Amino acid sequence: MSIRRCLAAAAAVITAGFALLYGPAFAHHSAAPFFDPESRVEVEGTVTRWIFRNPHAILFIDVTDDSGATEEWQIELGAPVSIRRAGLSPDTLEVGQRVKVSGQRSRAEGSRGICCGPITWPDGSPIR
Repeated sequence: MSIRRCLAAAAAVITAGFALLYGPAFAHHSAAPFFDPESRVEVEGTVTRWIFRNPHAILFIDVTDDSGATEEWQIELGAPVSIRRAGLSPDTLEVGQRVKVSGQRSRAEGSRGICCGPITWPDGSPIR
């Protein structure tokens, strides 16, 4: 086998390896299977839990619906390193604080989840 054919075969194997590794990683980071980009929702509620860890930070809030019942909403955020750059930290939010969240609604029937939207104070000012 010539050196040219060996190099071509090695390049093909390496390329195929990267394609196999990159595909699942890329798919994992897509919110499309879980959240509907066409269905946006905005809720206001009280922080019950603030989980600031990898791979994604998660905020839980209790929201009172129109009938007066309380529903727990789960807000999925980015990786802690990314949201730190946006000004959020583990100490930014505390249980009992009121916040407003908007974003893509969960596709799961009956669930109350939001992804990929901003969190603000109830008056709309940014949380920092």
